[in-house]
Amino acid sequence: MPTGGTEPATVARSQPEGARSGPGDTDLVAYTLRKYLRLAVKGNPTALLPLFAPSRDVLTTTPLGDELRGLAPAFLSRQAAQRFLGFMRGQRERLVTGRDTPNRPELVARHGYDSKYASHALRLAYQGLEITRDGTLTLPMPDAERQRVLEVSPAGVPELASVLAEIDAVAGEVADRLATGRTPLPEHADVAAIGAWSISAHRRHWGWS
Repeated sequence: MPTGGTEPATVARSQPEGARSGPGDTDLVAYTLRKYLRLAVKGNPTALLPLFAPSRDVLTTTPLGDELRGLAPAFLSRQAAQRFLGFMRGQRERLVTGRDTPNRPELVARHGYDSKYASHALRLAYQGLEITRDGTLTLPMPDAERQRVLEVSPAGVPELASVLAEIDAVAGEVADRLATGRTPLPEHADVAAIGAWSISAHRRHWGWS
């Protein structure tokens, strides 16, 4: 896979940096293909999710995009599962401490904590479990797990301690499966296949022989 310096990102926001986006606002960050592939290979959840979105939910695509989505299984690895755990633990810590969380004071005032942020942490835990246990990522989430996440936000919000206990239980199963090898995942993503496709995609896009 081509490597190099840090590629710049294209940012488009209708609100000033640091301001909260609302319905209809634009909040877009676009990376180069090389940057995106590096994020996905490492298991970045935001980068991986579009690869597993159902075709019916893809608004627009290209032949190269279809090829990339066809490579989705090559990106899943134990490293990716660990990355999901890392993101989830980071969100859990910020949820407890209240530091560096999104600015949603109305949810904190209503429920005692940011229930939407908690639901994202729980989602990451369940998605990390599915990746580790089954070697795949289902979108939308399977019904049972999806219902558990929806119960945290916005209605029927349980106590924070209950949410944290569920996050910890799911994360504990992920960690145990990774530690004991009870997973179909390879240790690392198939960098050879992804790199070969990346070189081919760049050549074809730029019209190189």
